[in-house]
Amino acid sequence: MWLYLAVLLGLYYFLRWYRERQVVSHLRDKFIFITGCDSGFGNQLARQLDLKGLRVLAACLTEQGAEQLRNQTSDRLQTVILDVTKTESVAAATEWVKERLWGLVNNAGICTPMAPNQWLTKQDFVKILEVNLLGVIDARGRVVNVSSYSMSKYGVEAFSDSLRRELSYFGVKVAVIELGYFLTDLTQEEVYHENLQTSWDHASPEIQELYGDNFLADFIKASDFLKAPWARNLSLVTNCMEHALTACHPRSRYSAGWDAKFLYLPMSYLPSFLVDLMIYWNYPQPAKAL
Repeated sequence: MWLYLAVLLGLYYFLRWYRERQVVSHLRDKFIFITGCDSGFGNQLARQLDLKGLRVLAACLTEQGAEQLRNQTSDRLQTVILDVTKTESVAAATEWVKERLWGLVNNAGICTPMAPNQWLTKQDFVKILEVNLLGVIDARGRVVNVSSYSMSKYGVEAFSDSLRRELSYFGVKVAVIELGYFLTDLTQEEVYHENLQTSWDHASPEIQELYGDNFLADFIKASDFLKAPWARNLSLVTNCMEHALTACHPRSRYSAGWDAKFLYLPMSYLPSFLVDLMIYWNYPQPAKAL
């Protein structure tokens, strides 16, 4: 019986491997629109697809970022200035690509301010949500959304599921990239620590007393994931993005990073009380915890 199960399992993975190796035809005629190309995943993906001959339409937040990207790529790549938090900016970019767009990568996102929720203000949450969630909702095309295991990005998961079902009737495929932790220009260790210190400094005296003077140092010490060897390998993410764009049969979900595959993804299937307990015992305790 075990032999039959092993054969069936092997056959399943072989067929999946064969199916996922099939690539969309005439890729060099396809226009791919990528947001957040000033740095990080978007910048690397734009250069990666440009090297493979695709026609990249790269959206950057700043003219400096756009110029640097143009200097690193071929004449095929074109840039546009885009602020995904402003609907008028999105509308202008949409008009620019409307007649040419085939694939879209909603990569633009921020992870700061990143701190315990009680340290943050309402405006901190609004800032993150405007980029990570609301900036995605103006999208159309073969869509690749970038998600992670953070509060604002969970909204992207829900939106991607809804969009995938709605657009399936029109032959449009929607994929979501679920990220682990990666080091980009926005998430360098020193930037992360500086952001934590700023959030702590802005917290009220009552909150600081509640958490205690040692909590910040313990919280930073617990951030060992910043030193993970895979965290600097951005191609783990951009290769998933490329497959989602170019495969005839892309996956609905891609897990990028070993922490995503072997920690966050398995945790999502565990009972909530067990996950809460794991985090409770591995998370720094506030000074006045019960």
